[in-house]
Amino acid sequence: MSKRHPYVGRPDYQFWRKEPALTDMASFDPVGTPSFRIGMDDKVVTAGSCFAQHVARYLATAGFNFLVTEQPHPLLTEEHAARLNYGLFSARYGNVYSTRQLRQLLQRAYGEFEPLDSAWETQDGRWVDPFRPQILPGGYISPREVALDREVHLAAVRAAIEEMSVFVFTLGLTEIWYDNRDGAAFPLAPGVAGGHYDEDRYSFHNLTLPEVVEDLQWSLDFIRARNPDVKVIVTVSPVPLNATAEDRHVALSTSYSKAILRIAAEQVTAQNTLCDYYPSYEIITSPFTCSNYYQSDRREIAPEGVSHVMGLFLKHYSENGDQAQPAAKVKPRAKPDSSEQARVHDAEALMQVLCDEEAITNT
Repeated sequence: MSKRHPYVGRPDYQFWRKEPALTDMASFDPVGTPSFRIGMDDKVVTAGSCFAQHVARYLATAGFNFLVTEQPHPLLTEEHAARLNYGLFSARYGNVYSTRQLRQLLQRAYGEFEPLDSAWETQDGRWVDPFRPQILPGGYISPREVALDREVHLAAVRAAIEEMSVFVFTLGLTEIWYDNRDGAAFPLAPGVAGGHYDEDRYSFHNLTLPEVVEDLQWSLDFIRARNPDVKVIVTVSPVPLNATAEDRHVALSTSYSKAILRIAAEQVTAQNTLCDYYPSYEIITSPFTCSNYYQSDRREIAPEGVSHVMGLFLKHYSENGDQAQPAAKVKPRAKPDSSEQARVHDAEALMQVLCDEEAITNT
């Protein structure tokens, strides 16, 4: 006997009005069933936009084997190494905002692409790596020093690719600035954190859906050609654009960029085995969480939001997921008193990330 209509008997999570988060936003759980679990011994590598740093830090704090292949000199203190951005990324690639950056990072690491731009001079006479311009605070003393550090860095990228068990990549932006001569894509426009902007030499491009899908699939194929057993998680950053090069409101560019990235993530994960989409974007931006997971600037993610995202990650992806701590109940935040201000300050210090995009506003 046929059903009265095709929605009869479907599970509650397929219906908006049956979502428990309507009355308890901390219960919001759109993750679904993962295609694999992550063991505590699995080597996890993360990369992507600023939000990827939250993922990395939370996994390391939770006891996962966050793989770091680019280590500081043994004479550096832990505090000094942290100031130089060691341990913030699996390798010190900085923020890999776009799929084009990821693709070219892999090509550069394996000697398949050597960009024409190799070092950018700053206004104070120092030098930076065009592909990670803020990774060394204060910059390098010479282009030679940039080149030597890059050799160490790219070796660490290769090690991360070949040793990892799980790769978590956070899609961040579709907008890129690139070199007209060879197509090299940068995380920041020339002139923002080094180099000099020349409109005849550099151009802006907003990646299309086919381009993002092609870049992401190419990168996945490239990685699995060298590490066939790696499991992959793709997510989309919920952090809005800090600035747009399009002649329109930044909110419109944010909407476009996130829509493209979300569709690309859906298409690529659907076409590959052991490759999941994780809904960080939806957890933070959903009406069920009522914008309570954004800081006062409506852009940065509050610690409570990161906790919700990563609490569900542990619940669904860790081998002992049933014992993982659920996301804490979160109430709409009121203005803190003096004691609360101190606690919030400590929490925010813990959540600090290196965000290249912020340099656009600061110039």
